[in-house]
Amino acid sequence: MRPILEIVLRPGGVAERLAHGHPWVWREAVARGLEKAEPGQEVQVVGADGVPVGRGLADPASPIAVRLWTRGKAPVDESLLRERVARACTLRRELVASEGTTAYRVLHGEGDRTPGFVVDRYDSVAVLRTDGEGAAARASDLVHVLGPALQSWGVSSLVHRAGQKGEKARLEVLRGDEPPHTVTVREHGLPFVVDLRHGQKTGAFLDQRENRRRVGELAKGRRVLNLFSYAGGFSLFAAAGGAEHVTSVDVAAGAHATAQASFRAAGRDPGHHAFVTADVYAFLAEAKKRREQWDLVVSDPPSFAPSEKTVPRALSAYRALHRACADVLARGGVLCAASCSSHVAPDTFLTTLDDAALGRDDLRVLEVRGAGPDHPTLAAFPEGRYLKLVVMG
Repeated sequence: MRPILEIVLRPGGVAERLAHGHPWVWREAVARGLEKAEPGQEVQVVGADGVPVGRGLADPASPIAVRLWTRGKAPVDESLLRERVARACTLRRELVASEGTTAYRVLHGEGDRTPGFVVDRYDSVAVLRTDGEGAAARASDLVHVLGPALQSWGVSSLVHRAGQKGEKARLEVLRGDEPPHTVTVREHGLPFVVDLRHGQKTGAFLDQRENRRRVGELAKGRRVLNLFSYAGGFSLFAAAGGAEHVTSVDVAAGAHATAQASFRAAGRDPGHHAFVTADVYAFLAEAKKRREQWDLVVSDPPSFAPSEKTVPRALSAYRALHRACADVLARGGVLCAASCSSHVAPDTFLTTLDDAALGRDDLRVLEVRGAGPDHPTLAAFPEGRYLKLVVMG
C-alpha cells in the first residue's frame, strides 16, 4: 500500500474551520501537495503546524481541492462508505419513504457526510449525480455499496446523470435496466411525472417537496399564480389542494407539457387551468397593466447568485422580482418567495421582502422554510442550507 499523500494547509485559521465540521478545503488554502494528487485519491490534510486535520478525496482541478470525509487520520475506506450509506438509508426509511412518497433524496452529499455524491430515487429508478472529478472517479465504489440497498427497495435502475453545464444530460446505466425517459412517482400520495432525460438536476427538484405540500394547504379557494413554474409541482399541489384556478408561467413550453401530464396522472384536467409560456417579468408587467391579481403568488426562480461576487446583483434582482409579485398580489393574499442561492443567507434574503422592497406594508413573515429531512445539513456548513421559502401574508 502506497503512503497517503499529504496536503498541507496555509496558516490562517483554515484548519479551525475544518475542525468545526466544514467539509471543503479550498484550493487557495493549500500550501503544497495538491500538485501530486489525482482525482479521487485519498489524501491526508494537515495544518501548517503539521497536525492532522482529516482525510478526504482530492479534486485537483476544482476550486474545492479536497472534500473531507473524516477527522484526524481516520481512513476513507469501504467500511466507512458502508456505514455512511447505511445511516443515510435508515434516515430515509424512518422519515420519508412510504407508499405515498416514492421520490426523495437517498444520499445528500455533504449533508450525509458523503461529499460529492447525490442520489435521488424516482420510484424504480435512482439517479446519481457527482460533483467534481474526484467523486466521479470513485463512483464505482459507491455503486458497489449502495446498489444492493436500492435493489431491496424495488429500484431496478441506477444511472449516472452526466454532462457539463449547458449540455444535454446523458444517463449512463451503472446497475440494472435501461430506465424509461419518464417515470411517474408519488409525493404525499399525489402522482406526478418526472422527465429523467430533460429535467433539471437529477430530474426534478425534490428539495421543494414539503414546500409543495404547504402551498397545497394554502391554496384552497384561492386564485394561484405560480411563477417559474417549470414542471408544475407547486401548480399541481395547489390544484389538488382546492385552488379556484392556477396560472403557471414559465419560458419553457416543454416544461408545461410535463406539468400537464402530471395533472392528468393526478386526475386533474389541465384545461381548467392556465399554462402560459412567457418571460416572467414581461408577464408580471402586463398583468399589472391589466390590474389582474391573484390570492396566492409563488415565486421560485433559478439561482440568481452563482458566486459570492454576484450577490449584490442578485439582491437587486430579487427585490425587483418581489416588487412585481407584490404588485399582482391581492390584499389579504399570500406570497411564497423562494431562493435556491446558497450565497444568499436567509436574513439577507428577507431584506428583499421588507416593506420598502415590496412597496406595501400589509404583509408579515409567517414562515421561513427550507428543504425536507431527506436533505440534511451540517451545522458548520451553511452552504448546505441553500433553499429558502418565505411565506408572507
